Amino acid sequence: MAETIGSLVDKISIVQLKIYHFKEEIRREDIDDRHGYLCKKNIDILNEQLDDLIEELDVLVSDIIKGKRKLKIFRQFKMYNDPKFKRDIVD
Repeated sequence: MAETIGSLVDKISIVQLKIYHFKEEIRREDIDDRHGYLCKKNIDILNEQLDDLIEELDVLVSDIIKGKRKLKIFRQFKMYNDPKFKRDIVD
């Protein structure tokens, strides 16, 4: 499973922020028609991406509920700032 619930939610929020900012751009009074058109086209593409991500999230959650997939915890192992892993550097 390449995607997790968290990664999909993260991508969804990023796409929603992009949509918001393109809509803000369209509301500007100092833009020309071409700029407005391009912003609207980008919003259309982003909405399609948003729908795809939401569908992927729905399928993932449904599969987890049905037992088809299991959530897996990926642990972080950090060696820096841990005195157990400190090595003396010899010149």
